[in-house]
Amino acid sequence: MPSPIIKSVHLKKTFTDRKKGNVEAVRDVSFEAFPGEIFGLLGPNGAGKTTALRMLATILKPTDGSAEVNGFDIIKNPDGVRKSLGFLSGDTGVYARLSAKEMIIYFGKLYGLGNDFIEQRLETLIVELELESFLDRRCAKLSTGQRQKVSIARTVVHDPPVLILDEPSAGLDVLASRNIVKFIKAARDQGKCIILSSHDMGEVERLCDRIAIIFEGRLVAIGTKNELYSRYQADNMEETFLKAIGIGN
Repeated sequence: MPSPIIKSVHLKKTFTDRKKGNVEAVRDVSFEAFPGEIFGLLGPNGAGKTTALRMLATILKPTDGSAEVNGFDIIKNPDGVRKSLGFLSGDTGVYARLSAKEMIIYFGKLYGLGNDFIEQRLETLIVELELESFLDRRCAKLSTGQRQKVSIARTVVHDPPVLILDEPSAGLDVLASRNIVKFIKAARDQGKCIILSSHDMGEVERLCDRIAIIFEGRLVAIGTKNELYSRYQADNMEETFLKAIGIGN
């Protein structure tokens, strides 16, 4: 078993709301994820998935607890963390006036990559994400699925060992979703660690090597699909999820 590339230890995040007071978005999240696996974070909207991922990506500072990504502490060495991961969220957009190619090159330069490396990565991503047909088209003219491909390309242009993908196929049609899934599987086969956050139980069930169920800010179960099925005496992920959060029989 390889060493974990992500370690989260009792991670917590509390927000202050004028009306509600202190709101615990993430209460106590501990897990490890490894190179060459897709680790699923499954939960309903508002469960704390995105907040947990934003802490791992150093976008938010935890209220308590700690985490490491690729050996870098999220508080002590956030620059090391950012160089080690690509983070795709619902807020990861594209610039309307730039072409798909210009977007990828621009973000490569933001990462401080050399021209030769950017050119090499561009050639790779064109093939892996099937970008060639719209590479020189302005992003304003792209379909939803094409924009998502460009968003993924800008997220991984620096070839990080860790990918954090928050609802990567949300709002996409069947063909676009299929292409994204193909890319995710290829990244795992290359030895990358992928954290996949979703409320789509079918997607998590099909893709993930291990699954963590998060509910009301807490991780309530972690395991492989078969381990979770056995633990909760369930036949599918929906039944497993409901039993894990105390709703199923």
